[in-house]
Amino acid sequence: MRSYIFLAVALFACLLPFSGKAFNVDDTLFLYVARQITQHPLDPFGFKVNWFLDAVPMAHETKNPPLAGYYIAAAASIMGWSERALHLAFFLPALAVVFGTYRLAQRLTNSPLLAAAVTLLTPAFLVSANSVMCDTMMLALWLWAIIFWIEGLEPQKPAYLVASALLVAACALTKYFGVALILLLAAYSMARQRRLGSWAWYLLLPILILTGYQHWTKAVYGLRMITNAAHHSTGMRQARQSSILAKTLVDLSFVGGCTLPALTLAPVIWARKKILVVCIASGVAGFLIGTGRIGLGETLWPFDFYRHWFLVGIQLALFIAAGFGVMALAATDAWKRRDADSLLLMLWVFGTFAFTGFVNWTINARSVLPLMPAAGILLARRVDTLRLASTRWRPAMLAILLAAAGAVSLWLTWADTELANSGRTAATLIEQRTRNQPGTVWFLGHWGFQYYMESFGARAVVIDDPPHRPGDYLAMVENGSLFEVRPVFVASCELIQIPMNLGITTTQSKLGAGFYSADAGPLPFVIGPVPPERFDLIHLGPKLASMNASQEDSRRCQ
Repeated sequence: MRSYIFLAVALFACLLPFSGKAFNVDDTLFLYVARQITQHPLDPFGFKVNWFLDAVPMAHETKNPPLAGYYIAAAASIMGWSERALHLAFFLPALAVVFGTYRLAQRLTNSPLLAAAVTLLTPAFLVSANSVMCDTMMLALWLWAIIFWIEGLEPQKPAYLVASALLVAACALTKYFGVALILLLAAYSMARQRRLGSWAWYLLLPILILTGYQHWTKAVYGLRMITNAAHHSTGMRQARQSSILAKTLVDLSFVGGCTLPALTLAPVIWARKKILVVCIASGVAGFLIGTGRIGLGETLWPFDFYRHWFLVGIQLALFIAAGFGVMALAATDAWKRRDADSLLLMLWVFGTFAFTGFVNWTINARSVLPLMPAAGILLARRVDTLRLASTRWRPAMLAILLAAAGAVSLWLTWADTELANSGRTAATLIEQRTRNQPGTVWFLGHWGFQYYMESFGARAVVIDDPPHRPGDYLAMVENGSLFEVRPVFVASCELIQIPMNLGITTTQSKLGAGFYSADAGPLPFVIGPVPPERFDLIHLGPKLASMNASQEDSRRCQ
């Protein structure tokens, strides 16, 4: 009980300071679904959304199932729709992840508290837990489905297996990656019992539920949404045309950066010769990617980080090495132990790695998140082995190295909060400047910026009918426009810059940081000089300034 209390206090201490964070990234889409559910509970996707310059049915735009939206709607009905209220509501699934890791680790390692602490202090978990997207909720359901399945398998407890099967279905209806849990539990059960037993019947329950969900979405929205998400991912991957080597290295970078304790603990858990060999290999890989010698494929926005190749290359080398370390932990643990538990952990890690790099539409930290508990347990199992083998084991060094990883993770969470708040701040400034002005306010850009602009009554630009009336305003995120505004239509242009002061960032293409999508860069985060977030506010109308001034406006407002 002391361990559970300690973990709960640690979780709240890590997340509570950021609970006022502005909505960001796909939070906006989940909030749209939740608001729809409050009005039409049985029709979560029955509306249109303009996310990419055209209003389309939400069922075609979203690639996530609706269960997280139902959770938001339920929480908002009790606590309200404010940022702090909903972030506090999502502390519950985050707490379930930490508790679930500890509960599962009690069966698999002698250091369960270490496994839970590692999971808590990873960048992937702390940043993801500070959102209202589906990822942390999915991971909580994933963990407890595994716990109930393992505890209900031998001796067989039907109630536990039914509970696990229902949690598997709920996991997949929170995020489609949860479907993989069916295969993972089947493989674990076969390895443990060496035969196809009555347990297999329980796994039919989530299959039936998901099949029913497919038929329901086809009947209501005209498409099978699980299949549609898979086809979308395939199309996006094929369009990028990146090599297997490039995808593997970027995937390793995200695994290593998101599992930061695997990097800081490396001097304790690996021999120096092994560390040296891996660092040399990853250093070469980092240099080749950082200088563009290994191409990363086609993306919507061009990569700008090559001018910072040395800074990017060093961090790539470290993260790739750490990612390789995580994969090595899973492989060596399975090779030495050769039991069902080690197979479970190895398939968990390698399966998530394969999905992130070769199945999902993009490599991102949210897709890497599911392997954090498995990585924490593997690190704890490695520490168990070393503690028994070494007479000079120093727990204080372990605590210091883990605290260093936690400090960087909290620093990154603070920076991600600062980045999210910039969209809210910019929208507030734009609303203040246009409040008493005639004309319509339009905007380009989505994520949290879209949420706050729409809350002020601004309209998203539609590409087939762009704003053109004199007196209207057009607000744009830097690089958020696919077309330029000609000088002749610009009456004035104000550049709004919001500084990023923390020296670390989750998303910045100029530095190669792509926490939410590797389209922005091959690193989950970057430490370095972060440029300010830039927003343009254009007043449409006839030219009021000289041609030279108008041309300068055009350059800044493209």
